[in-house]
Amino acid sequence: MPRYRNLDGTTPDKGLVDVLRWRLGRRGLPDDRDYVPPRRDNDGQPLRLPGAHLTWIGHATFALRLGGKLILTDPIWSARIQGIVRRRSPPGVALEAMPPVDVVTISHAHHDHLDMPTLRRLGPAPLYLVPRDVGGLLRAAGLPRVVELGWWDTYREGELAITLVPAQHWSMRSPWDRNRRLWGGFVYAGPEGVAYHAGDTALSEPMFMAIRRRVPQVDWAMLPIGAYEPGWFMRPQHMAPEDAVRAFEILEARVFVAMHWGTTS
Repeated sequence: MPRYRNLDGTTPDKGLVDVLRWRLGRRGLPDDRDYVPPRRDNDGQPLRLPGAHLTWIGHATFALRLGGKLILTDPIWSARIQGIVRRRSPPGVALEAMPPVDVVTISHAHHDHLDMPTLRRLGPAPLYLVPRDVGGLLRAAGLPRVVELGWWDTYREGELAITLVPAQHWSMRSPWDRNRRLWGGFVYAGPEGVAYHAGDTALSEPMFMAIRRRVPQVDWAMLPIGAYEPGWFMRPQHMAPEDAVRAFEILEARVFVAMHWGTTS
């Protein structure tokens, strides 16, 4: 497999020493282990409505209806990631209450965005759109309906057009596959409007400007605002809230939708 880089040629690679320094440095951050994010009960019925709508499930998971299709982004319904990182709050909608899913998009192979137990529960019926070299993970799990995309590639399903766009991030699922699988965000265009899901990304003004040039109008921008401290470690790969606002301004999007916060400890 090739080794991928960001649009600017960089990768925010950190070695073992950096990771240990980050883990030790977390002791100086505010202790919010008892914080439970607010949650509104949702029995799944609003997701069955035919018009365009968007529901945050948690972390980077949204249920989005555009072009007559129900789309899931980076779906995670597991109580723990890799059996270790616990979920602070239950998913906004129980998986059992979800209407049939047509399309699943996965931004990259990190375990908190590609959760294999959840994908197995979703099963082989949906169409899975993933970045290059991610598809083999899904096919090996018995999910054959997989389309791999490179940056700026578009796949059409009826009235829905989905494009993989760059993200300022990196990829690793195991110690031996660092940056061997592409990462990105997705643009979803339907008759009702255009939605953008950034996946995991740092603030790169040239990258967001490149997306803005190719996407004339973003109606709903799903942007991450969490996992940004300490800055020396996180800034090359994640956005702080003020970074997300700047990205929103560059995109000239109509509605800001915050994600990637308050889900895991």
